[in-house]
Amino acid sequence: DSIPIVLDTKDPDEIVETIVRLRPTFGAVNLEDISATRCFEIERRVIEALDCPVMHDDQHGTAIVVLAALLGASKVLDRDMNALKIVISGAGAAGIACANILLAKGVRDITVLDSKGIVGTERGDLNAFKADLATRTNPRGLRGGLAEALDGADVFMGVSDRKSVV
Repeated sequence: DSIPIVLDTKDPDEIVETIVRLRPTFGAVNLEDISATRCFEIERRVIEALDCPVMHDDQHGTAIVVLAALLGASKVLDRDMNALKIVISGAGAAGIACANILLAKGVRDITVLDSKGIVGTERGDLNAFKADLATRTNPRGLRGGLAEALDGADVFMGVSDRKSVV
């Protein structure tokens, strides 16, 4: 059984404090609808503070479903999933988690876009999470927007809540 608990705050300290105080009541925590980059900090702090499973649905739920879908599609199409060229439009919680799980599975060619274009190491406007992602993705050193990223791609994933991408 689960009980949704809606908090009237966006402050990471207040969110973490509330979850820690409620911990004795629950066997696990599922964080929901917390935007990047706050979600990464909140998740890390809650995991460190608690002795129970912690999941952020926007990250883990999406990433698991994407991995399952790509495993199935690769099998049906008799393709090596790790050799696919994958484009992820969206570099928030879901996009970064999808890239991370695919990298962990062995996919080598992932290009991620945010609202300003391809996430790459040459960009000086990246937050710490995107900067880290840039060092592990975009192996062909692509620059530009969606058109450049999609050239030769095998898979497109749209996980952005933005109305348009460069």
